Amino acid sequence: MAKPVSIEVWNPSGKYRVVSTKPMPGTRWINLLIQNDVRLEICTEKKTILSVEDIIALIGDKCDGVIGQLTEDWGEELFSALSKAGGKAFSNMAVGYNNVDVDAANKYGVAVGNTPGVLTETTAELAASLTLAAARRIVEADEFMRAGLYDGWLPHLFVGNLLKGQTVGVIGAGRIGSAYARMMVEGFKMNLIYYDLYQSTRLEKFVTAYAAFLKANGETPVTWKRAATMDEVLQEADIISLHPVLDKTTYHLVNKERLAKMKKEAILINCSRGPVIDEAALVEHLKHNPMFRVGLDVFEEEPYMKPGLAELKNAIVVPHIASASKWTREGMATLAALNVLGKVKGYPVWFDANRVEPFLNENARPPAACPSIVNAKALGLPTSKL
Repeated sequence: MAKPVSIEVWNPSGKYRVVSTKPMPGTRWINLLIQNDVRLEICTEKKTILSVEDIIALIGDKCDGVIGQLTEDWGEELFSALSKAGGKAFSNMAVGYNNVDVDAANKYGVAVGNTPGVLTETTAELAASLTLAAARRIVEADEFMRAGLYDGWLPHLFVGNLLKGQTVGVIGAGRIGSAYARMMVEGFKMNLIYYDLYQSTRLEKFVTAYAAFLKANGETPVTWKRAATMDEVLQEADIISLHPVLDKTTYHLVNKERLAKMKKEAILINCSRGPVIDEAALVEHLKHNPMFRVGLDVFEEEPYMKPGLAELKNAIVVPHIASASKWTREGMATLAALNVLGKVKGYPVWFDANRVEPFLNENARPPAACPSIVNAKALGLPTSKL
């Protein structure tokens, strides 16, 4: 028997019971639910990661839907419990859903929601921030100052890398990878080399147009190249930012052999998924190449880091905060809530999961649709024609 879990209740007499496994930013998502006759129960348990048993206790005997987090293990046991409680909807407050067994959800007829379309710019901005911090050794310099070690200017003190005129490499030129590339090209006049299975025509046109602008103003134009292989990017780029999906083909995409192909003073950035890097191999590479630097927002076995990583001065590590801007996190909460609400109310699925602006407009009612259901096709759910 699972122990009771502490909760905060909104609209106790609501017709539909929806559970959120964590308090989420903002209040709009709460208001949208309670305005639609939902009794909302928010878990207030002081635990960073809830266990399967905790979530089963939250679900109880009757539950129409759950808003959960990517740290939770949503598999056979949880979807079975939710189905027995009458639930037909679950949504991650995240764009990724590697924590979800979608086949199990399909088995029990549970719609699985996620929150794409709202994280692009904020994730790209953090990748750019990590790039700058690594290139100019900002974290090291900050620690140096706070330790009281600065006693005067020195010619060699924290010399880093200039970005202008260097080459930025992007692995995975989807929405986030392309947004990052545009920031680095336009912001720092960097040349671009990218690798993707699909040609990024819009990105290429952007860089070409910016190059023409620079040339017209008497400056050296930037260049772009689509690499034939990922290794070509690793060998040529001064900065490499990883933006692939995580699947069997991208697990340990960056390993010992590929790290060895990179420049000795290269900078590697990862704001995608932790397991795309062989973290143990990365630690060894950083130890033996002190001028090689890395900026990581994600880790192979979160919330843990591989032994030795935390002690390395040439590694900048932050706790999975790529989406942590106020607007984005509040938007994610809203989208996750509307995914569950939409399924509970019998709404169709929105026609384009990446065009979410109508759901985020606080001055208008959101569309009567689920913003993004990843298994809509498997469940035969109708699509909105709005």
